[in-house]
Amino acid sequence: MMAKPSAKHSAEVGDMRKISIGKVVVNIGVGKSGEAVERARKVLEQITAQKPATRKAKKSIRDFGTHQGEPIGLIVTMRGQEKCKDLANRLLIAREKKMNSSSFDDRGSVSFGLKEHIEIPGIRYDPEIGIWGMNVSVLLERPGYRVSRRSRKSSGVGKSHVVTKDEAMEYFKREFEVTIE
Repeated sequence: MMAKPSAKHSAEVGDMRKISIGKVVVNIGVGKSGEAVERARKVLEQITAQKPATRKAKKSIRDFGTHQGEPIGLIVTMRGQEKCKDLANRLLIAREKKMNSSSFDDRGSVSFGLKEHIEIPGIRYDPEIGIWGMNVSVLLERPGYRVSRRSRKSSGVGKSHVVTKDEAMEYFKREFEVTIE
């Protein structure tokens, strides 16, 4: 005769299915080096309160005036459930809490863009900085995803544990009251 799972055990199983934000990545592609990169750096520091990492050109492109190894973009990766949720909410307010269904992929990632950073609540226009657009990616995950990233004894995540497109859309509707078109 099999024992019935206790209430504690069934709650743990449910906890493993809970979806949360793993990270939020904010990217500004400047396209040229120099003063423009420094202005974009100030924008990302205002928005995220973190120091952005520079991204360098992979090759020289004469028509764009870029040279290999020259910094042409900036990126910030935010981790931590509360910080990520707060940042994602502010960025979605700038989009009027509207998203396209094409912004969601089949593995729990959501990507969208902002045309002007001054639409984000709490950010003011500064004529010295100008107006910047940015790309935002939000990765949704369940507890246990770390096994695929860890260096020791890494393993794949099972198909049933991966966040689907429908689950990601439902999460954004529930947590952020987003309208999906």
